[in-house]
Amino acid sequence: MQKNPANFIPLTPISFLHRTADIYGEQTAIIYEDYSLSWQSCRDRCVRISSSLNNLGIRQGDTVAVFAFNTPEMFESHFSVPMSGGVLNTINTRLDAATIAYILDDGDAKALIVDRELLDVASAALSLANNKPKVVLIDDKYASIKQKIELDVIEYESLVTNGDPLFKWQMPEDEWQPLSLNYTSGTTGQPKGVVYHHRGSYLMSMGTVVGWELPNHPCYLYTVPMFHCNGWGHAWTMAAVAGTVVCLRAFVPEKVFALIEAHSITHFGGAPIVLNMLANAPDSVKKSFNREIKVMTAGAPPPAKVLESMSGLGFNVLHVYGLTETYGHILQAAPQTSWLDESQAQQAQLKARQGVRFPMTENVSVIDEKTGNRVPSDGKTIGEIVIRGNTCMMGYLNKPEETKKAFQNDWFHSGDLAVIHQDGYIQIKDRSKDIIISGGENISSVEIENVLYQHPSVGEVAVVAMPDELWGESPCAFVELKPGQKTTEEELIGFCKENMAKFKRPKKVIFGPMPYTATGKIQKHILRSTFQNNDPADV
Repeated sequence: MQKNPANFIPLTPISFLHRTADIYGEQTAIIYEDYSLSWQSCRDRCVRISSSLNNLGIRQGDTVAVFAFNTPEMFESHFSVPMSGGVLNTINTRLDAATIAYILDDGDAKALIVDRELLDVASAALSLANNKPKVVLIDDKYASIKQKIELDVIEYESLVTNGDPLFKWQMPEDEWQPLSLNYTSGTTGQPKGVVYHHRGSYLMSMGTVVGWELPNHPCYLYTVPMFHCNGWGHAWTMAAVAGTVVCLRAFVPEKVFALIEAHSITHFGGAPIVLNMLANAPDSVKKSFNREIKVMTAGAPPPAKVLESMSGLGFNVLHVYGLTETYGHILQAAPQTSWLDESQAQQAQLKARQGVRFPMTENVSVIDEKTGNRVPSDGKTIGEIVIRGNTCMMGYLNKPEETKKAFQNDWFHSGDLAVIHQDGYIQIKDRSKDIIISGGENISSVEIENVLYQHPSVGEVAVVAMPDELWGESPCAFVELKPGQKTTEEELIGFCKENMAKFKRPKKVIFGPMPYTATGKIQKHILRSTFQNNDPADV
């Protein structure tokens, strides 16, 4: 028996768009301010855009970078780029020009689709990059700033106007074919390109439908940045269930509450800071709802108090865990009926755990780093979270040694340290040593350290995560000055702001001698312990 076109077709999430356009074509696909689009029109635009991308020279395997906010153009790119045979590379809108230049070079981008509000930093990045992709401009009338156009650009809407509506879009020949490229800072200062394939993204969508109990035709507010793991794959997932996607250019609590009310939003997602901002919004802005609104949150574990507050507003929060390398979520704090017998505070504690595997995830374990054996389910023994499944990355682009290290012993190694509770639920106890998750953003401590080492007064530096009420975690720099040198906390924070993306800067600097091992290594665990029984403001 052999595979043939009747019994085997490569899996791709692009097929969701075509099914929904065929069956629910007149239903609303996208709402953005006063603009709306049906699924049939969305498909037509994506086909035309993919045709125009082909005319620009995009071929199978070519990277198309998108540097934009959560607007209809970003949503469409999740379909139009792969339909052209290209690989979608969504770029974090908060990055600095030098990092963007590195991404454009490392990914060998053939085209860059950019929002006009981001044109200045994009222009600076292009001036630094060796690679010179063709630039496509999104001229959004709702942009708060319209940067002056000094580049040779192609108007995004011209891709639609000039595209062929009968274009034969590119079905992947192999479901292992790359679909998207997402950069993560990982545990080093240099970004790593994480490659997703069509099969994994298809299965991520289907697993999300089951794991989040999605019905047909949800109304989804896109608060998750689409540059994060392709917005957790929710663009493809919403196409699968013929949902309506309400686009949100920038997160503002007042706007979010208004959109939830105006469009009867049923689902949205976001990092714990999103929940924080909604739960702590002024009373004049905050709204509560007498219907259930489902929320998915991921990042640093959400404080139990915030989960309680969200529940009081009518939000049913599902806490999930994942990494860029796993296409997003692979664990969920799946609620149990028995939890209803617990107090609200205890329920929140249970929901704050990372949880159990999603339906599309084959295996997740916590193993002893020395023996490789699964740790006992005692809630005390700490090991590393390791993962197996179809939603593990293909690998790191251009980094074979990093890829080999990540997949040791036939597991993907997360670097996150956790315990397994008696009920089988996993809970993180510590993060990888060099990573700080602040408001859902990965910040490399090594990158901050490298910048601070450039300051003439700094002798030794170590950066660790400290608790932050708003952001979950934020960077704190411990600095030992060179003999005879002087500087201030304000000066060092300002130095970081000038030499890296502003959101990565340390929020606090503590001066003093470093704790060293016998071999001269800085003992970061001692520095972290500074915050265990102290408020960061008191340190």
